[in-house]
Amino acid sequence: MGIDKESDIAANLQVGPTDRGMVRIYVEGGGAEIPMDFDPDEAEEIADEIKAAAARARAMGQTSKRRG
Repeated sequence: MGIDKESDIAANLQVGPTDRGMVRIYVEGGGAEIPMDFDPDEAEEIADEIKAAAARARAMGQTSKRRG
């Protein structure tokens, strides 16, 4: 499965600050728990990537609506 393929896997996602000034992204699903800590600058870069991907996905959705 590539990053551009949809999935039926369900997971919980939590994002928040840690007590050490990091940003934690915590993913839980399928019996796995994955805590990932990032410094604030890295977290902002990740947020920018998510926003850019959302904009591209939104544009793709608008294109498919015009075709249908």
